[in-house]
Amino acid sequence: MPQNPTRTVGQAPATSADTSLRPSSTSDEIAAFVAKARAMAPGAAGGRGRLVFALDATMSRQPTWDMACALQADMFREAAAIGSLDIRLVYYRGMNECRASGWISSSDELARLMAKIDCRGGHTQIGRVLADARKEAIAAGVRAIVFVGDAMEESVDELCAKAGELGMLKVPVFIFQEGTDSEAESAFREVARLTGGAWCRFDPGAAAQLGELLRAVAAYAAGGRAALQRLAQAGGGAALLLGQMK
Repeated sequence: MPQNPTRTVGQAPATSADTSLRPSSTSDEIAAFVAKARAMAPGAAGGRGRLVFALDATMSRQPTWDMACALQADMFREAAAIGSLDIRLVYYRGMNECRASGWISSSDELARLMAKIDCRGGHTQIGRVLADARKEAIAAGVRAIVFVGDAMEESVDELCAKAGELGMLKVPVFIFQEGTDSEAESAFREVARLTGGAWCRFDPGAAAQLGELLRAVAAYAAGGRAALQRLAQAGGGAALLLGQMK
């Protein structure tokens, strides 16, 4: 793995703005995305599902970060039963730090990367995560986005604008909220709704709950809605997500 496997997300020198997000999606951009998504769709020759795995890595999140490190291999295993999966890790922490990896195709590689990252205090940067996901969706094709966090300290309207663009690109955001912050829940639910995704709460430290939810999204990323429907027949997390999706 390269010594510096991540890059800064949506940040130009001397500014903290989401520079990776353009004002609006053009018809040409959307057409390009649709063409790439079809080429990468499960069942296409050589096609691979692509999933953005975004995590809040601020100081309060260390226990959940450690838990996600232990669970990430389950996403690859679930996807392998259906097709194949590439994961792009995105995280934010500290003073305006938001980084993204390249596309990762093995759980060992992702585990090595996550093990090098520690959580640091700071404010949420969900807007930058969504902006980067939109840019990557257009450039490389993305089937789904997972975000795991417990707080939201940004403009709800700005987040919803970014979510609306992902919805136009038909890239659902699956938000898994730890804890009971009502302000975060309201924003998270709306982002999920606007993208055609789903929101679900999991209990602090509940590895089994989070693992079930992550496996469900991995199945969707690798095999589409049909794969999620098959998994939902057994109930659990997949059924909860499917029930919310448009």
